[in-house]
Amino acid sequence: MFIILLFTFICGAAALGLLAVSVKDLPAWDESGLLSSNSTLIYDKDNKLITKVGIENRVPISLSDIPENVQEAFLAAEDRRFYQHFGVDLQGIIRAVFVDLTKGGLHQGASTITQQLIRMSFLTPDKTIKRKIQEIILAVQVERHYSKEEILEMYLNKIYFGEGAYGIQSAAQTYFDKGVSDLTVADAALLASIVRAPSIYSPYRDEKTALNRRDTIISQMAEYGFISPQEASGAESEPINIKEGSPAGRQYPYPYFVDYVTEQLIEKYGPEKVYKQGLKVYTTIDPEIQENAEKIMANDRNFPPAIGNEKPQGAAVVLDPRNGEIRALVGGRQHTNKLGWNRATREPGRQPGSSFKPIIAYAPAIELKGMGPASVIDDAPVKYGNYEPHNDSRSYRGLITLRTAITYSVNIAAVKLLVDHVTIPEAINFAHRLNIDIDRNSVGASLALGTEEITPLKLAAAYAAFANQGIYTEPTAILKVEEPDGTVLEEHTPKQKQVMKPTTAYLITDMLKSAVQSGTGTGAKISRPAAGKTGTTDQGKDIWFAGYTHELVGVVWIGFDDPKPMPRSYGGVYPAPIWRQIIGKALEGKPVSNFERPPGIVSAKVDSKSGLLPGPNTPPEHMVTDLFASGTVPTKMDDTHVPVEVCATSGKLPTEYCPDRVIRTMIKLQYNVPDNVADYNERMPTDFCTIHSPGAGGQILPPDSQTVKPNQEIPWNIPGQTETGTQ
Repeated sequence: MFIILLFTFICGAAALGLLAVSVKDLPAWDESGLLSSNSTLIYDKDNKLITKVGIENRVPISLSDIPENVQEAFLAAEDRRFYQHFGVDLQGIIRAVFVDLTKGGLHQGASTITQQLIRMSFLTPDKTIKRKIQEIILAVQVERHYSKEEILEMYLNKIYFGEGAYGIQSAAQTYFDKGVSDLTVADAALLASIVRAPSIYSPYRDEKTALNRRDTIISQMAEYGFISPQEASGAESEPINIKEGSPAGRQYPYPYFVDYVTEQLIEKYGPEKVYKQGLKVYTTIDPEIQENAEKIMANDRNFPPAIGNEKPQGAAVVLDPRNGEIRALVGGRQHTNKLGWNRATREPGRQPGSSFKPIIAYAPAIELKGMGPASVIDDAPVKYGNYEPHNDSRSYRGLITLRTAITYSVNIAAVKLLVDHVTIPEAINFAHRLNIDIDRNSVGASLALGTEEITPLKLAAAYAAFANQGIYTEPTAILKVEEPDGTVLEEHTPKQKQVMKPTTAYLITDMLKSAVQSGTGTGAKISRPAAGKTGTTDQGKDIWFAGYTHELVGVVWIGFDDPKPMPRSYGGVYPAPIWRQIIGKALEGKPVSNFERPPGIVSAKVDSKSGLLPGPNTPPEHMVTDLFASGTVPTKMDDTHVPVEVCATSGKLPTEYCPDRVIRTMIKLQYNVPDNVADYNERMPTDFCTIHSPGAGGQILPPDSQTVKPNQEIPWNIPGQTETGTQ
């Protein structure tokens, strides 16, 4: 008897000691631990949910929005006496102890829903007596503080369902691509069957095991009176209809756009609020445009060939020029890392090449200097200090209009326009209006050819001002951010400013339409009015196309992350067709609209070699009709075309030895150009015929009958482009 009493005393003391240790190590009571970390919800432009951002893939839902049959499936599977016990099911514990004693060890769980909630919120999953005691104590506390409905709601929002899904709402979307309210009894039973062991019962891992477990839960629902036998039979006959493709293998949709939004949210609100507090974020994305852009950018056939094992990368941006809303953003051909390198937005960007010309040379020339599409510049060799620009073709067109220069992307014309007309400081100031900051101490004449780095998003925003009557709109991806309770944290209002006259924007647009119709950008032609500019840097290391319609602006960039030459790669060869595919598809089936012509645009006929009104000697082939801003139409008549007597054989100024002379209409200028300039033979010669002369001597009779000695300089005046200033 003494031994029995001693044994009982020792066991009691041990139990009391274990209880004391368990209470001593009990986690501090913190109600916030019961609450779930809620994912931030990302919506598209039409307020449709596209994805969730959070540490856990979770979407909270109130118990009142969870159908009874869904609740009952979990009660049948996990805790049928939930509404009868006080957090601990003594009957269940006795049953579990019996099983554990007969089998040895801890096998039977006997945990109520309240205990499971405690385990998920405060305790480790270890199966020890100490943890079980702590679980029971805390479960009783929870039942004292919360109603059964509140406990069940917290449980259903917190439980893990496998495949990255936390909470019943996310589970419904992950497995069935539907909301909780649309779940059938069979669907609910399947989800309830998973939580006991997701790695075993997930239908993505073993459908047969999952089906057997589901049907067991359905039978229990009928046994406990939650559904009728007939309902159970019908539910068991349903096949498992889960969403195709394992969620583990599915990346979140539109990753580069979502990453861009996430980065902005974290910068403004911090990671804690973004990942755990369940913000609602309404964005500008158009899923159809985004998805199509991603497919096009992932297609190898749209890109230059790889070099070794490395493929050239790419980026694309599409936005609405009227409000700056980003419709699509692709930061690479494949998305490999969450919040990784986004080539569409990450500063400092890449050199834009000739796609920068409209911003840095042509638009400021029109806006600040009163020039226009018919103004003339001489595409002939030039040197500024040690810098000598060249055209890609290594040829020269001679006197050409700005429209021709931009249509065929003539480098020398852009450099001369920047340096001799606009000036670099004024061009930098103009670019600043378009939110492009340039270090004025580190640039020179080559700035005209796009040597300053820029991101595709910034370039798209700048081009949007051309499409939108000269109004620059700060681009945005976020329209509204709300707290989970609907409190509005921010709501977007477009930030706009008039950065150039509407007439300037329209003239640039009309010139860039020519580039698409007949110039370097023909690869971007679509079945509606479009304007755009190609860009190709030295050795094709960066190739671009920036273009727009009345409705959309798009920019495409291609290049290696570590810049290297891409032979035979140009902006018109690869980026322009990509732009055509993206924008053409986005506007498919939509009404065709042209660019709105603002007041103050007029047309006039001018001389294409001087930019002045046609004179009496202007030949028909040098007459062009073009657009002007009111007040910039030239008032002076062309006098550069003059009749000149030349040697019929050599085409040079005649000497007394030239037997045959002819009068030709030629262009009179004060300077010489080399004979590889295209219109060299149309210009009045300044040297004398040597074919019919033993030397350079002899006399000639110029058209004005003035005697000119050999090698004598012939004075003349060169008129300016226009007589009017800017308006």
